[in-house]
This record gives sequence, C-alpha cells and structure tokens, in this order.
Amino acid sequence: MRKKPRLERFLIWRSKNVTEKQLLFLLAVVIGMIAAVAAVVLKTSVHYLEAWVRSGPANFSGNWPFFVFPLIGILITVIYVRFFVKDDISHGVSKILYAISRNRGVMKLHNTYSSIIACTFTGGFGGSVGMEAPIVSTGAAIGSNVAQAARLGFRRKNLLIGCGAAAAIAAIFNAPIAGLIFALEVLALDLTMTSVIPLLIATVVGAIFSTLFLGEGVEFYFAVQDPFNYGHIPFYLLLGLATGAVSLYFSWMNEKVETQVKKIGQPFKRVLYGGALLGLLIFLFPPLFGEGYFSMRGLLSGEPEQLLEQSIFAQIVGESGLLFITFMLLVLLFKAVATSLTTGAGGIGGVFAPSLFMGSIAGFLFSRTTNMFTRWTLSEHNFSLVGMAGLIAGVIHAPLTAIFLIAEITGGYELFIPLILVSSIAYVTVNYFQPHSLYTRHLAAKGQLVTHHKDQTVLTLLHVGEVLETNFNKLSPEMTLGELVQVIARANRNIFPVTDEENNFLGLVRLDDVREIMFDRSQYDTLKVHNLMVQPRATVHMEDSMDTVMQKFRDAGLWNMAVLENGQYKGFVSRANVFNLYRKMLLEVSQD
Repeated sequence: MRKKPRLERFLIWRSKNVTEKQLLFLLAVVIGMIAAVAAVVLKTSVHYLEAWVRSGPANFSGNWPFFVFPLIGILITVIYVRFFVKDDISHGVSKILYAISRNRGVMKLHNTYSSIIACTFTGGFGGSVGMEAPIVSTGAAIGSNVAQAARLGFRRKNLLIGCGAAAAIAAIFNAPIAGLIFALEVLALDLTMTSVIPLLIATVVGAIFSTLFLGEGVEFYFAVQDPFNYGHIPFYLLLGLATGAVSLYFSWMNEKVETQVKKIGQPFKRVLYGGALLGLLIFLFPPLFGEGYFSMRGLLSGEPEQLLEQSIFAQIVGESGLLFITFMLLVLLFKAVATSLTTGAGGIGGVFAPSLFMGSIAGFLFSRTTNMFTRWTLSEHNFSLVGMAGLIAGVIHAPLTAIFLIAEITGGYELFIPLILVSSIAYVTVNYFQPHSLYTRHLAAKGQLVTHHKDQTVLTLLHVGEVLETNFNKLSPEMTLGELVQVIARANRNIFPVTDEENNFLGLVRLDDVREIMFDRSQYDTLKVHNLMVQPRATVHMEDSMDTVMQKFRDAGLWNMAVLENGQYKGFVSRANVFNLYRKMLLEVSQD
C-alpha cells in the first residue's frame, strides 16, 4: 500500500483535530513571524548597502557615486529579474490586488523572496523608491502560499494574503493598527470578526518580531515635540488642500514619466537612459538618494539644513532662507520624477516612502513659508508629520491608514485632530479629480478591481472563461439547408454559430428564423447557411470583464452571446449560466 505524503497526512490530521478558526489563528501567527523576518532582512540589507555607498565611495569622491550607483543598482535589478526571476514583479501592491481579483488569490512562490532581492539592489544603490511595496508584496505572497499549502478556499486565502500584507506594514513601522487598516482599506478585505482577529494577530506578531530583531531601528520613531494649537486649524485645512495638490502632481508625474520611459523598447537601453537621468537628479539633489528616511530624520529632528549636505548648491544657498525654501521646493518636485524614473527604468520599489518623504517636505515648506511671511509661528515638526499623512491619504487613497500610521509612529494621538483634517481634505481633493489611486487605476480601467461593494466584487471575480459554454454545433457558410436540418435534428440548442475553416466567427443561425422553411424540401439544395445567418447585436470578448458582459446583456436584450478571441469563435455565454455562477460566488464571498 502506497504511503501517503507527509503534507497529505498532516492535512487529514488537521481536518479531524483542528477547527478552521483555530487553524486561521495559528497560520496568522506563522505568517506574521515570516513576514517580520522578511521585513528585517530587506530593511537590514538595504540599510547596510546604502550606508556603504554613503560612507564609503561618497566620502572619497564627492557626489559622483550618487550619479553612478543608482544606475548600477537598476542594472543589477533588471538582470536579476530578466534572467533569474523571469516574471514581472514591479508594482507589488497592484499585483496583490490582481491576484485577489483575477487569480483566485494565488501568488507564485518566487514572490516570497524575489522582491526582497530586487529591492535590495534598487534601494541600496540609491534608487529613489521605498521598501514598503516589495515587503507588502512579499508578505502577501507568504500568506497566499501558506493558504495554498493548507488547501484553504478562496475567501480564507484572501484573508491570509491580507494577514501577510498587514504584518509587513506592522513590521516595517511598528504600527499594527495601521497594518490592519491597510489590509481593510487598500486590499478591500471585509471587516468581520472572522477577518479582524487573524489580521490583528498577524500585525501584532509582525510588530513584536521586527522589534525584537531591530529594536529602535524600526524605521523611525518621533515623539510629538510641540502641542497641538487649536488656533492653527485654518492652516491645517490649507495644508490638506496643499497636500492634495501635491498628491495629484505625484500621480500625474508618475504616470507621465513611466509611460515615456517605457516607450524605450529595449530594456537595457531603458536602464541606461532612465538610470542616467536619475543619477543626474541625485547628483544635483542628494536628498533624492534612496528612500528618503535619512532626509526625513533631518526635518523631524529640527535640522532641515542637513538636506544641503553634499549638495553642489550648499555654497549658493548659504544662510539665505528664501534660497533654502527654493532648494527644498525643487527637491519636492523632483522626487516624483526620480521615483518614476527608478520604476520606469526597471527598478523595484514602491511609492509609500516617497509619499512620506514628499509629505514631510510639503508640510515643512508650508510651515516655514508661513512663518517667514506672516506673524504666525507654526510648528514645522508637527506640520511635517501631518503633511506625511496628507500625501499617503492622497497618493494611495487611504486616509485611515495615513491617520493611524502617523499616530502610531509618533507614539500617541496628540495630533489626531489635524491628522484627520489633513488626511480627509487631501483624500477628498484627490478623489474629486482622480477616483483611483496609483495602485488601482490600471486595474479599475480594465474592470479588474475588487471593492467593498459585494455585487461589484462578485462580477469582478468572475471570468468569461468560467461561464463559457462550448456545446454548440458549428456551421459552415457553404452548408445547404438540407444539411442544416440534419444538424438541427441532432442538436439540443436553438442557436448555431457560423465559422470558416480557420474558426473565424462569421455570424449565427437561429432556429426561430429557419423554422418556417426548414421543411420546404424544394430549397434544401439551393439555400445555403450564408443566406440564412445573421449578425448578432452584440458579442463578448474573452478579455471582457463580467461587468461589461452584463452591460451588453442589458443593452442588447439578449439571453445568449457569442464569445470571441481575436475574431475566433470560442463558445457562448448565457444569462442563466452567469446568474447561477454569480449566486454561487456571492455565497462564497459573503460567507463568514
């Protein structure tokens, strides 16, 4: 008798001795631990590589390493991804959302480590991106693969994906509540007791383990230095509008630069051009080097002049406050360009850290300018912190994540009111002009975005291939009426697709249209199918979203539609079949 594999034996034992709820709690602990280790590995590797570049080559040769090393990092990344990973691992959070909406929560095994390696080269050598998206993608992949190994269903698989992503955020920032809210707000997981407890377990475990390994090295921690002044509320309202405008600029610039860079067809030519432009920007403005946390520490420590160190403009700016503001404004504007050049040229990283960086500068510039030209005295420290929340809320469309993230990294809720005001106004401002974030806009354009709307979510999760029916008798356009009658006699359908020899769809014949003449034997040899076929009012394409399919059903008033792929006939979809699968999927998505 064949001995069963160890995993299969374990799964059988688990099904008999461990409830599903207990299993979810246990897996949440495991995923939180592994995600924390992944976060520690990436943070440590990027930190030491970046420190070597800053303290080694940069100390002996001025700014030139800032020009050369980002290009080298992107080149190594592209070589690694192209020849070793052989898969697209860019835009990590978007890949998670795609896995949830179109791939039944399945993420490939290499996603548990490939983004860490690629981001280490990109970020460590000075690429102007953040580690958060690669770590979130890694955590989500860990959750997906653990769920696959445990043979869990679609809904539980998505929950564990959320546990991995949430634990990653918690591990990076030591912010478990922000991690939980990120999973609910950005990944659109449902807020139920079944989902909240595993998410909380994963985030707490992730935060604890990262703290054990890193201690105070968990990104950054800053206590609020100045009390919140209620008299400054009008300025926080204006900061909300300002950060909303900066968020729109960031999103617009990211789309524009990435599109232009990716028009360069050859990958290594793209690396050369994009990396060279990136290196030039960092050479001129060293604060653009890497994620930007080094610069943020300077701002939040009350030493913004640190950002001028190693800059060729240091002597020009000197003690001039106005020139320093101009320098900082240019850093703010060019950060969006530098981040987009890094990802467009082939680097791996995210927009989370650049958003925090730009938000801190936006808040600093707002307060410093107000203090220079008015009689008011605003807290540059507080406005820098709150500005970070404004950019997170605007760029990734996650105001709650922004509020609780900044509240947690400052160790309290002293700034809770301005955080709410600025994040809400920034989000509303951006949402008015741009309803989807950098993470979701391309998925939304293709109808592949999962939201908290149950009906829309079910339609998004359904694929045309899942409702495709192929048991229809195909006809040739040269078939005679007599031959058609023989086909009808054997068929159990009343619709017949007409195709040529290459399976190209030409039209269809309906039984109702030929019923009156099908017994007229005088026309059996003279009347042919191409004389009888008609063009349907609408057809479906394999790549159509189910929302599009349902809209076509409503507009055309049909019960069946032919499905095509590059003009070739694939089968039919019917309203009845779509509705049956819709009800089944709705039960699966809604069950708790």
